[in-house]
Amino acid sequence: MARVLSVNIERFPIAGTFTISRGSKTQAEVVTVTIRDGDHIGRGECVPYTRYGETIEGVAHAIAGMRADIESGLGRHALIEALPAGAARNAIDCALWDLEAKTSGRPVWTGLSDTPPRALETAYTLSLAAPEAMAAQAHENAMRPVLKVKIGVGDEDVERIRAVVQAAPDSRLILDANEGWTEDNIRQNLAVAAECGIALVEQPLPAGKDGILRHIPHPVPICADESVHEARNLNELVGLYDAVNIKLDKAGGLTAAILLRDRAREMGFSIMVGCMVGTSLAMAPAVLLAQGADFVDLDGPLLLSQDRVPGLGYHGSLVSPPQAELWG
Repeated sequence: MARVLSVNIERFPIAGTFTISRGSKTQAEVVTVTIRDGDHIGRGECVPYTRYGETIEGVAHAIAGMRADIESGLGRHALIEALPAGAARNAIDCALWDLEAKTSGRPVWTGLSDTPPRALETAYTLSLAAPEAMAAQAHENAMRPVLKVKIGVGDEDVERIRAVVQAAPDSRLILDANEGWTEDNIRQNLAVAAECGIALVEQPLPAGKDGILRHIPHPVPICADESVHEARNLNELVGLYDAVNIKLDKAGGLTAAILLRDRAREMGFSIMVGCMVGTSLAMAPAVLLAQGADFVDLDGPLLLSQDRVPGLGYHGSLVSPPQAELWG
């Protein structure tokens, strides 16, 4: 039988409100791709991101525009040439990986590694808020080994950092400014981060305006997020960043993300594997990508009040590899 591609827009409520330097959201809006080939079905999920000019409707339209090619048998590597990096390519690519696994009877991981994947320790994200509110979030989650702390608005980041460190003294902390720091405050903020034992600072300055990072000390390792999408971006980051945050929605799928991860390792960058706020279907391929990563931030489903069923297994901050019923 011929392949049949379908695309759906779905919404999942977030538990409370998720806030970063660019704004707040109360639901995760995702686009899901299903590719059926006879009795076998492959699925993939993406999260369109307005920061990169994406909309739910635009991404769904781009996916639908690939229907004829996918149904005619277009493969993952040809897909990289047919669509630019981004959410639309991610959903299709992950659905093709899943379909290959279902059709062959071989889990995706067997094509990526000689050893089965293991459970990973993921960071848990604290939404941006006033220092006292962030301290309360940190205290509530102080038992988690890794916390990712959203900052980057106004002049209270030093107070936010100190408040979270005091409230969760035993947690390893990642700061994520989401491009919210400036040339005027970055040195002070980095110095305070170092003083407080922060493990990593993520994307402190706007992408394209981060050249200053080449000329200032890095008392804490600095990780590129918005500044890196594909492997071809890496040469531009040498001397600016110490680590890269790889997200499937930025890279445009697992196929491209593997190329980015492997090239980044060759160039000496530390690896973080991160996510947008999505369901377990979006996290599943990222769990396989994150095997051996230095930092893992795949807590999307933990931020939702409702996830897919079946979903990934989360036990505290440990996330288990996906079962075939979910993906891969």
